[in-house]
Amino acid sequence: MNVSGNFEEHREAARGACSCSCGHKVCHDDNEDPAPPEEIVLPAASRVSRFRIEHMDCPVEERLIRNKLVNVPGILKLEFNLLERELTVCHTLEDTSQIVASLDAIGMHPADLHGDERQRPEMAAFSVPVATWWLLGISGAAALGSEAAAWATGVESSPLTIGLALASIACGSLPTLKKGWIALKSLTLNISFLMLVATTGAIAIGQWPEAAVVIWLFTLAEKIEALSLDRARNAIRRLMTVAPETATVSDDNGEWQEVAARSVMPGQIVRVRPGERIPLDGVVVSGRSSVNQSSITGESMPVDKAAGDAVFAGTVNGNGSFDFRVTGDYQHTTLSRIVAAVQKAQSERAPTQRFVDTFARYYTPSVVAAAVLVALFPPLFLGAEWHAWIYNALVMLVISCPCALVISTPVTVVSGLAAAARHGILIKGGAYLESGRKLKFLAFDKTGTLTVGEPAVTDIVPLGALDGGEALYLAASLDDHASHPIAWSIVGHWKDSGQGKALLPVTGFRNLPGYGVTGEINGQCYYIGNQRLVEQLGLLTPLFERELHQLELQGKTAVALAASSGVLAVIAVADTLRVHGRQVIEELQSLGVKSVMLSGDNLRTARAIGQGAGIEDVRGNLLPEEKLDAIAELQRSGLVGMVGDGINDAPALAKADIGFAMGAAGTDSALETADVALMDDDLRKLPDFIRLSRRTGRLLAQNIVFALSTKAVFFGLTLVGQATLWMAVFADMGVSLLVVFNSLRLLGFFNGKTR
Repeated sequence: MNVSGNFEEHREAARGACSCSCGHKVCHDDNEDPAPPEEIVLPAASRVSRFRIEHMDCPVEERLIRNKLVNVPGILKLEFNLLERELTVCHTLEDTSQIVASLDAIGMHPADLHGDERQRPEMAAFSVPVATWWLLGISGAAALGSEAAAWATGVESSPLTIGLALASIACGSLPTLKKGWIALKSLTLNISFLMLVATTGAIAIGQWPEAAVVIWLFTLAEKIEALSLDRARNAIRRLMTVAPETATVSDDNGEWQEVAARSVMPGQIVRVRPGERIPLDGVVVSGRSSVNQSSITGESMPVDKAAGDAVFAGTVNGNGSFDFRVTGDYQHTTLSRIVAAVQKAQSERAPTQRFVDTFARYYTPSVVAAAVLVALFPPLFLGAEWHAWIYNALVMLVISCPCALVISTPVTVVSGLAAAARHGILIKGGAYLESGRKLKFLAFDKTGTLTVGEPAVTDIVPLGALDGGEALYLAASLDDHASHPIAWSIVGHWKDSGQGKALLPVTGFRNLPGYGVTGEINGQCYYIGNQRLVEQLGLLTPLFERELHQLELQGKTAVALAASSGVLAVIAVADTLRVHGRQVIEELQSLGVKSVMLSGDNLRTARAIGQGAGIEDVRGNLLPEEKLDAIAELQRSGLVGMVGDGINDAPALAKADIGFAMGAAGTDSALETADVALMDDDLRKLPDFIRLSRRTGRLLAQNIVFALSTKAVFFGLTLVGQATLWMAVFADMGVSLLVVFNSLRLLGFFNGKTR
């Protein structure tokens, strides 16, 4: 008889079809979103260095840095996090001096980052200094003065006009022109290079006022864009700064001292006063209060805490006071794991971003070639005026920049990730945020997912020589070593029965996945498990089947206590549907998502719960590998999400296109296994996630269509000579700002929708 199983084998089987080392699940099929870029296998001797580059704001700088470093001997891989302005370099160099020198040469002055600097960065509220705004104001006044002088005199190149134009460029736009010069030397086609060409070209053909106005408008728009991007940055950084930096700790003499939270070790006792934020994760040992956990779980109402309850770093204590024992250091709290997951998610490119990056790589050189053709073909072959067509070519160069396309996608994705995290939905990557809108099925585990997960013993039916109390005593002793909720309910029922006796020692305990558990008590081997276990043991009897059938008709889950001689008793437990379970299933149905229940419990009990929840497709008596088969069957009809507890359902979560872990707050394995973690037990976050994903998809489509259509219109205007340089700057940077502002709307997606 083989009733054991290998959890890791199931998990690896679920991941087995993925040929990359992405660490997630099976890569998307060819007809779905493109798979992530191929991973680079790094040698064992490689090192990782991290830098913060304050001038790295958008893909313009990324491409410049990549072109500079990609061919440096010893550099193996580059990873960019534009919103955090971080560059990660995998290399085999002895030190980072060559990397720093290369970055300095292109004006990207790096600051070396060390481990702790990621934890609490400064908020980016003032990324543009006040002095810069004053200089831009003076620059703008001079540029407009130059334009006014040219209009008043009718001469574009008078000494006054030229002097005001040069003053404007000197006050506000030299850094932009310097970046263009660096791009030119690096042979990098970016917006800075295009603006350098446009400005110098306008000066070369005598358009001094327009050259000054164009470069000033561009520089001003860049600064406004930097401020708007700061909002997206700060949305992430606010997650990282909610935990206090100090904690009140009991020392060896019982005295209370305020110390740095980073120095507190697991096992120490921390006191939290009314209104204070909790500095670390722990378990309450004395006192009572209510805690606002919205920063972790997104719950709108405070949660009562007493001795034995878990508390999380970054949450806010109410009016009471309590002491708690620390369970993890400052670097390993639930909050820090959430932050790490969001940081990793925002640094990974979503499918739309990969498409846009690929598009931009071919689009920009093509448009530059078209601009050269516009400047040369009409004068050379049609006898047109050189001045007019060179000017049109400059306009085309300015409008050709793909910044609006490239920057809008990461801002949209990060805004969605941040909004979801604040609402207690932790999404592990932009790919899952985007693909959520395509879900056709959501498969639910039963126990702990659709139900509360805290079943209570309702019946004890003796079938042998033991009475009910003796059967419960043996079952509780055996189940005290198990981790299933049904086992906990049996142990809890024994302890609550007031017997007062210590549980019996168990030797040779083994877990039998999909069946139950076994172990020896006083030299006798006992089993406790489901009907399949009884069948495997060959102990089925008409009496057992009759009692089992009666209990299951009542919607109860029955387990058998058995020995080699036969079944000794049947113990029934009942679980209850979550409060909002039926409402969630109805919401999902209205969104076009079909719900399916996949349960290891018997089919009658599963159907009773499914009927209460409004789920028609209910499948019971499923082993872990049978759940994988069910998900594979559903995947033939569309994208499938799996909702489970993140531990027992890990193979199914890995197999599904998107795995959702319930109640993941404080649970390491749930945060590691699932693609989307619901930080509390509120199922209503599932339709919220799908709505957020659909809103994200709409914004991405809006931004792409708006950016491309605006450029198409201006290309047409340029070809008929109706566009000007300053109009092109307004169009290019204006579109960039509009798509960024449009993307930032996601930050307020849940405003007014908190449950």
